[in-house]
Amino acid sequence: MSGETDLIKLYSARILELAADIPHHGRLDAPDATVKKRAPLCGSTVTVDICTDGSTITDYAAEVKACALGQAAASVVGAHIIGCTPDQVVAARDALKEMLKADGPPPAAPFDGLEVLSPARDYKNRHASIMLTLDAAVEALEQARAAQSCI
Repeated sequence: MSGETDLIKLYSARILELAADIPHHGRLDAPDATVKKRAPLCGSTVTVDICTDGSTITDYAAEVKACALGQAAASVVGAHIIGCTPDQVVAARDALKEMLKADGPPPAAPFDGLEVLSPARDYKNRHASIMLTLDAAVEALEQARAAQSCI
């Protein structure tokens, strides 16, 4: 019974608030890159659209079909990603992964709000859903960079 109680505590009021209000939810009309990611274990999906000027993210949208934890992660990312550099997004993705898998510190600002997901480190089956948005954003940035270098 305590495992069930711990799981209920994982879905804190703050996580549920974030999940209910995802900034930039939806799709862009003309993104520089689009990436769809799926977490095979739970079936959560995120589609990220990104526009960049080469050095910063100028526009962003995400279509999120995930559990509350994946939605909360998407909410924090959506609130802060516009104006960030690709290096900041990669650093946030790497820090989130370390926070979940190796009890590392939370990502630095502006993505420090992802710390709310630190209780999920004990639930490995939830990690992929939490990582989806940043994984997709990093891949989209790589695609956008490759497309711009071909011009």
